[in-house]
Amino acid sequence: MVCISPGNSGIAVINVFTVAPEDQQRLVDLLTSATERSVVQVPGFVAAALHRSLDGRKVTIYAQWQSIDDYERMRGQPDSGGFLDEALKIATFDPGQYHVAAVFEASGNRMTP
Repeated sequence: MVCISPGNSGIAVINVFTVAPEDQQRLVDLLTSATERSVVQVPGFVAAALHRSLDGRKVTIYAQWQSIDDYERMRGQPDSGGFLDEALKIATFDPGQYHVAAVFEASGNRMTP
């Protein structure tokens, strides 16, 4: 389960894909398949959440990894490249790796490292 905490020593990978609205569901299906078939089996994978924008133009996946090395190991696997190649036929994407800086709650509480 995704758990966002500033005390988490892992990394977050946030990949934002831009897609034509008519291809949004196809991209969601592709990323779902890639995650279920391959990514979840890679040592160091923690959790992921897949999001689709209301306007149909974005698909974002938020993934948590124990380390950047674990994430890079997944990217280097022979079966991972095919999914990304297929996704890039219908979308562009902006990848990023992050550490949690702060978490805010509705109660007004803020947690920082």
